[in-house]
Amino acid sequence: MVIPAFNEEAYLPRLLRSIEAARQRYHGSVEVIVADNTSTDRTAEVAASFGARVVTVEQRCIAAARNGGARAARGEVLCFIDADSSIHPDSFCAVDEALADDRCVGGATGVTMERWSPGIIAAWCVMVPMVWAIGVATGLVFCRRTDFEALGGFDENLRFAEDVVLYLRLKRLGRSRGQRFVRLRQVKALCSTRKWDQHGDWHYFLMVLKAPVYFTLMRRRMDAFADRYWYGSARPLDDDERERLAPPG
Repeated sequence: MVIPAFNEEAYLPRLLRSIEAARQRYHGSVEVIVADNTSTDRTAEVAASFGARVVTVEQRCIAAARNGGARAARGEVLCFIDADSSIHPDSFCAVDEALADDRCVGGATGVTMERWSPGIIAAWCVMVPMVWAIGVATGLVFCRRTDFEALGGFDENLRFAEDVVLYLRLKRLGRSRGQRFVRLRQVKALCSTRKWDQHGDWHYFLMVLKAPVYFTLMRRRMDAFADRYWYGSARPLDDDERERLAPPG
């Protein structure tokens, strides 16, 4: 399990607790690697306290962090999950069962949101048809190491959407061999709503409408957009976020 992380000390414990719960239901072994992307907080310390192996990736790019974690991994199956997520207790069992079928090239669990609002529902309604159209998903994503390496991993020239690009390439590779990219809907991961907490519940719906303009007419603004949206410093958590991240009981 590869987790790219930059200043994730607040969210990482929730994910690592969910991984431990899933490990307890799984008959095999699971290696957890946190790819620390030059964090300035206690991300590495928190990861180590949960028994995760920490590798440092100096290049400030999430694609590089994912690749660095994958290179350090020893297993034949690679799983990727974002640090602000949490996974279903049956995730590893479901992944193992899916990859036992040679007709599966890899797949993803999909996600459900940690909270809902009219703005988040609107964004969901816009994004789901896109996901269906391209035939991939997000959440916990998995594939065989041999296929990941054959594709060259994540494209480190991309500062965002590197995951979508790789999954589409993985899907094409599978199609050439009669394999499918599968969705494990019964074990959806929990998706953090921190971007909505930070930017407002309608921001993503509006951003989807603006995206074609950015990509076609305002390409020079894309780096500034990436810096602001994905690579900026994390803001302090509010009380509602702290409550959502608190362990049960």
